Amino acid sequence: MESLLPLIIQLVSGAVGGNVAGSLMKNLSLGTVVNSIVGILGGGLGGQLLGMFGMDIGSGGMDITSIIGSIAGGGVGGGVLLAIVGMIKKALAK
Repeated sequence: MESLLPLIIQLVSGAVGGNVAGSLMKNLSLGTVVNSIVGILGGGLGGQLLGMFGMDIGSGGMDITSIIGSIAGGGVGGGVLLAIVGMIKKALAK
């Protein structure tokens, strides 16, 4: 269960990051539900990518550094993926 908790933190912070990015970039926002879904995917992917590059912040014990790293990685991953998906949608709408 301990190894599942960092992933859950990344997914939740990804959803939050996606919604924050959507509210900051109104022209790329996809709506609250889609922002959350894309953010969740981005949070999970962000955490996995950080792990692949040797910055496996969520695999250790549940110390404060791992928790903060999971929150940051998930939030940033969610925001970045939302921006990418929003730009693609905007480009296809033209």
